Amino acid sequence: MTIELPDAQGRLRAYEPRTEPLAPAAGASFASRTVFSAAHVVADPYADTTPDSPAAVDWDATLAFRRHLWSHGLGVAEAMDTAQRGMGLDWAGAAELIRRSAAEAKAVGGRIACGVGTDQIASGTLDQVRAAYEEQLALVEESGAQAILMASRALAAAARSPEDYLEVYGHLLRQCAEPVILHWLGPMFDPALEGYWGSSDLDAATDTFLEVIAAHPDKIDGIKVSLLDAGREVALRRRLPEGVRCYTGDDFHYPELIAGDEQGFSHALLGIFDPLGPLAAQAVRVLDTGDTAGFRALLDPTVELSRHLFQAPTRFYKTGVVFLAWLAGHQNHFTMVGGLQSARSLPHLARAYELADGLGLFPDPKLAEDRMRTLLHLYGATP
Repeated sequence: MTIELPDAQGRLRAYEPRTEPLAPAAGASFASRTVFSAAHVVADPYADTTPDSPAAVDWDATLAFRRHLWSHGLGVAEAMDTAQRGMGLDWAGAAELIRRSAAEAKAVGGRIACGVGTDQIASGTLDQVRAAYEEQLALVEESGAQAILMASRALAAAARSPEDYLEVYGHLLRQCAEPVILHWLGPMFDPALEGYWGSSDLDAATDTFLEVIAAHPDKIDGIKVSLLDAGREVALRRRLPEGVRCYTGDDFHYPELIAGDEQGFSHALLGIFDPLGPLAAQAVRVLDTGDTAGFRALLDPTVELSRHLFQAPTRFYKTGVVFLAWLAGHQNHFTMVGGLQSARSLPHLARAYELADGLGLFPDPKLAEDRMRTLLHLYGATP
């Protein structure tokens, strides 16, 4: 049977759904790369909330999805952008998420790293920004998770020069108990981060970023770069001090960046590895054997889906990620904190379904088809 899907011009066209999934097997962590999936949160669909209300989270479903990722050998990057941090999930919700996920990771032996930011304040002085970072860093370290120092909207607003970034990050890194991951999130993901590291000139910003790293290499496990510019990431990767890893956050070019070249490679910390988790894990296991061509053969076909989900406005990619989790059966509804399920159009979601189905991402293709038909019916998009 075919299903009628709407395209960007509002026309319905026939698509024949796949009948068999790829069904990659679960397995242990990887030998050649460290790989994190930035994971989404599952909203409580029965909560009486508004987009302005604190997030109501279905904790059981949220933690079950993390166990799914860990079962395939992936690490979980928690309370990051993919979890709607600053787009529906406030600091109070993120703090509870960190506590619960870190405890779950300890219980099942999963790897976890958690986002440290300043989102308990909307703005402030540099001293207030430092204090906000310190509060969150203390909570993450107390939970037993690795810390990811995220870019801060409040710091972007308060800083007047590259020196302000050097001072704030230097202050934080000196007190970190264990090596952290530094996160550079580009303005395509969050417009409030324009000019981060003290300049909108990316070459100048890169120099400041590297100055922070060079001053504290023993406190930095690695960097996560989310600029959607493969050439810039490779150039930055080659300038890192010995022992500091590059975790790609490039959801447009991840296969080539993870595969690497004769001068090195990137590890991964990616939002797209939320819906791609099992397939991505299978690909990295192939790479572990030294079969780069086999790795690329598995992962290259996923780029079209990723580019679709992360198309501008890029910050709304979370809607597609949660939509695919619903179709895949990881949650029983398509509701998001902050009402963000409305952030992408029906044609966009229909194309996401088609691409994901073509890749075999749905464990139960018939369930995914039935749920897609339900959504089409809800929108009145039936022939």
